[in-house]
Amino acid sequence: MAEFTMELNDEQREVRDWIHGFAAEVMRPAAAEWDEREETPWPVIQEAAKIGLYSLDFYAQQFFDPTGLGIPMTMEELFWGDAGIGLSIVGTGLAAVGVLANGTEEQIGTWVPQMYGDAGDVKVAAFCSSEPDAGSDVAAMRTRAVYDEAKDEWVLNGTKTWATNGGIANVHVVVAVVDPEAGSKGHASFIIPPGTPGLSQGQKFKKHGIRASHTAEVVLENVRIPGHCLLGGKEKLDERLARARERARNGGTGASGSVKNAAMATFEASRPAVGAMAVGTARAAYEEALEYAKTRSQFGRPIIDNQGVAFQLADMRTQIDAARLLVWRASWMAVNGKPFTSAEGSMSKLYASEVAKKVTAQAVQIFGGNGFTREYPVERMHRDAAIYTIFEGTSEIQRLVIARTLSGMPIR
Repeated sequence: MAEFTMELNDEQREVRDWIHGFAAEVMRPAAAEWDEREETPWPVIQEAAKIGLYSLDFYAQQFFDPTGLGIPMTMEELFWGDAGIGLSIVGTGLAAVGVLANGTEEQIGTWVPQMYGDAGDVKVAAFCSSEPDAGSDVAAMRTRAVYDEAKDEWVLNGTKTWATNGGIANVHVVVAVVDPEAGSKGHASFIIPPGTPGLSQGQKFKKHGIRASHTAEVVLENVRIPGHCLLGGKEKLDERLARARERARNGGTGASGSVKNAAMATFEASRPAVGAMAVGTARAAYEEALEYAKTRSQFGRPIIDNQGVAFQLADMRTQIDAARLLVWRASWMAVNGKPFTSAEGSMSKLYASEVAKKVTAQAVQIFGGNGFTREYPVERMHRDAAIYTIFEGTSEIQRLVIARTLSGMPIR
């Protein structure tokens, strides 16, 4: 187990400064353009791939950092650069986490490299869970996966929505219902290989923020995939469904152990990382506001001389640092196998998301009328920050998870 420390080591600082340099020199100059274009910034992703920042090897190194701080440190710096471009660079990671959380070693080795491609042929991947009528309510999922035993194939039908990289991805990871009677426990994750017939892109969404990140529907019409594309394999799925049925017969109790939900396993692993994204956006807005307050003069003096502005900045910095500490704690716990007995992962995502919304709004206020225009980046940061309290579990769902974990009660 890694010894806890509040200070990054020399290697971590070197990596952080390297990512920060890319964010400052490549991402920020391109941020406004790609926000306006509302398109995937392929040239920026390619630049990231050329230097090894967009690659399986880099994220694997950060994922296995024994302190747990590699991923949150990376996310904070990238999203300090720009949230929309940042999500285009790291969006593939959610699909990769879906495979890592549910797949076999062979599946991980086969599919995760295909999600990234290489510097000469960059690829992206998509994780598809939400549906038009099943966002926070994963039990309402309608996409079905039916096993064709004669051909050893799974047949998928349904529509997914809010999928980052949906339709343009090389590899799609899709969560589908295999046993409707088991509710959310009857879900499984599937790999949809490149070029599989029946998968198509539906509506591409025009969004309020993170507009450089591609978000779309994914339509599945009689999509047939080999049996080995079921993450974890058929044997493990059958065992898991048997435990779920036993628990249902026993009224939800028994010694058969917990039953993992495919989508929830992915989100549990990614929540602290999303919190780190929010911290990066909040920090960027705070730094812009601080510099503006020091140079903007009214009534013959810099506006930071006014307590009304100075105290806002003090609160902003305090909240950002507190959010980072919650993210770091959850990340350290996860990598060291510490269970989230108080829903620490959800705590980190909840608090950091709320801080990002509040801090970016305060930054706009400090800029005054200038902050309301696209001539200054805080306007974009404020729009981008709105997503953090919505995706990968709304703030309301995080509070529900925390409350249920603390109380042990099925709070509704």
